[in-house]
Amino acid sequence: MQDFQVNDNKFIDFSQNRFSSKIPKSIGNLSLIVYLHLSENNLSSEIPSTLGNFKNLLELNLSYNNLSGPIAREVFSIFPLRTLDLSQNQLNGSLPAEIGNLKNLEYFNVSRNNFFGEVPNTLGSCRSLEFLTMKGNSFRGNIPSTFSSLRGLQILDLSHNNFDGQIPKYFEMFNFRALNLSFNDFDGTVPEGGVFKNATVFSVVGNSKLCGGIPDLKLPKCKAEYSKKKRLSFRFKIVISMAAVLLSVISVILVFLVLKFLRRSKRVPVSSDSLHNLLWNLSYHTLFQATNGFSAGNLLGAGSYGSVYKGTIGQEGTSVAVKVLNLSTRGALKSFIAECEALRNIRHRNLVKVLTAC
Repeated sequence: MQDFQVNDNKFIDFSQNRFSSKIPKSIGNLSLIVYLHLSENNLSSEIPSTLGNFKNLLELNLSYNNLSGPIAREVFSIFPLRTLDLSQNQLNGSLPAEIGNLKNLEYFNVSRNNFFGEVPNTLGSCRSLEFLTMKGNSFRGNIPSTFSSLRGLQILDLSHNNFDGQIPKYFEMFNFRALNLSFNDFDGTVPEGGVFKNATVFSVVGNSKLCGGIPDLKLPKCKAEYSKKKRLSFRFKIVISMAAVLLSVISVILVFLVLKFLRRSKRVPVSSDSLHNLLWNLSYHTLFQATNGFSAGNLLGAGSYGSVYKGTIGQEGTSVAVKVLNLSTRGALKSFIAECEALRNIRHRNLVKVLTAC
């Protein structure tokens, strides 16, 4: 192809010819053109960076050639660009993040090339996209979450790549005219709303790890074992937690008789027989009532292994201190045994006696 010397022409269509060799760099001199179509020729080599001079370009079609190498990043500085067709070439490399600069892009076709790597999240910034096809490459990874912004998409073709992960459920909200996700490595459940209600509009064939979906797909049913185990595990944890709290309150309640009723103790001596009866007649219900249901208002103090509540027992209004041991705390039982051993061997007017345990 010879150097371009076209003047005063904003539309250049040299498609369906037999042009060969490479696109000359001098093409960048035609900075005022609006449409450039060079499709269906035998053009080779790389896309020249001088295409970045086309600041008014709306359509660039280089499809069906033998172009190679990566896409010149200067192409993504043509901000007015609405159509970019690079399909059916030998282009390679990853799709650059600069694709997100093309805010006005409506048609983007890079199918049947040798692109690889993950699709950049910035593609989700091209919110004017209506047609997007990337089929027949080696793109991999999940469909970017930013695709949820491409609500104007009507045609999406990601077939014959290496995409994986789950099919986005937000695709149910799109008004697709065609959705092709076939021959990838998607897994999980196929959504059933929106476009996924009509098997003639979308395709997921060639994804062996998919399940569910509408009956027309004839996919295996999704195994609910994982979700069921997850629910059972959650319930089991709740039951264990509740049992631990209940056990710590019911199974180990230490009752200390606080001899704070000095006046009453002087008038009403406690015999060993009555004390013995008191030891064996205490129940959890009695302690629960005595401490107003172990309320915060009756809390005397709390430590690493339990809490102490004040209470009143019997018709005489005998004051007691009730210690609730938390067995779920490591070392609590050992601490309690040591405390009982110490109180058994020490006598002092400022130390209360252990009366009973529940």
